[in-house]
Amino acid sequence: VRLVESGGGLVQAGGSLTLSCTAFGSDGTYIANMAWYRQAAGEERELVARISSGSTTDYANSVKGRFTASRHSTENMMWLQMDSLKPEDTAVYYCNVPLYFGDFWGQGTQVTVSS
Repeated sequence: VRLVESGGGLVQAGGSLTLSCTAFGSDGTYIANMAWYRQAAGEERELVARISSGSTTDYANSVKGRFTASRHSTENMMWLQMDSLKPEDTAVYYCNVPLYFGDFWGQGTQVTVSS
């Protein structure tokens, strides 16, 4: 399984970005949960949002009300809509898919929010 993220970039505070993640090589694999993590420079990686196969979502307190995770109903794809971005949202954002045979990560996409 290979995860590919896209959609990062530079945005001013208050702006929006949408990240996407596609799981290649996952045909026939049931993916129950998909998640977004982020890691700021000098910080540990932290969970941002998690979404189940039934689209139940769970968010970090720091992004509740500003970020929205969604996923395709049949394909192994998910998105993260990020609104009202703040400088403290600056980080590398990673897509994560935990499977019974391994924990898979994307290469990450940089999000930079300028003040």
